[in-house]
Order: sequence, then structure tokens, then C-alpha cells
Amino acid sequence: MLSDRVLATWENCPIETTLAILGGKWKPVILYHLFDHTRRFGELQRLIPQVTREMLTQHLRELEADGIVQRKIYHQVPPKVEYSLSPLGQTLKPMLVMMHEWAVTFRSENAPAPE
Repeated sequence: MLSDRVLATWENCPIETTLAILGGKWKPVILYHLFDHTRRFGELQRLIPQVTREMLTQHLRELEADGIVQRKIYHQVPPKVEYSLSPLGQTLKPMLVMMHEWAVTFRSENAPAPE
């Protein structure tokens, strides 16, 4: 089931739907770190030290609600939860790879002059 954020964009421009799913400072970064690896919450926190615990939790919940991320809970002590990309989430990889490549080109062409 799609989140209300996504459903609210359904009749609008498709870019709005994409932004409703991927919008937010940390969602693309989270997805990048899940591309080829299943990660635990603590791993994601270490990989993205600037994100707060609350924001990481919120973004993971939204990505899960929209079917982009899968969460697997292991019933053990201490509890263990792993996050990975769903098959739908995997379809975002080419777009985010293109964003990465664009940023590399942008940086190389617009690097600040050395002082």
C-alpha cells in the first residue's frame, strides 16, 4: 500500500511522485548504501554520521512504506533488524548512479581554484 505522501501526487506530474518517494536529504544516500549490501541500522548510522537517529528511522520507515526498502526482523536477543532494497528499490539504481556520475563531472568541472 502506498503512503499518503505518494498518493497525494498521483494526479500531478510524475516527477512529484518520484520526489515524494525520494525527497529528503538522506533518502538517496541511504539507498546508495543499500545498493549492494544488506545493512543493519547501526551500520547505516556509521556510514552516514551526519544523519540523526530520528531522521534515519523516519526515512527508513517511509522508504519501507513506499515499497523501496525491505526490513527483516530477527527475533533474538538482542533484536536484530536488517534493511535491504526491495526489487522495486533496485529499479532506482540506474537513476542514482546517473546522479552520482553527474556530480563527479560537475565537481571536476567546477572545482574551486586552489588558494
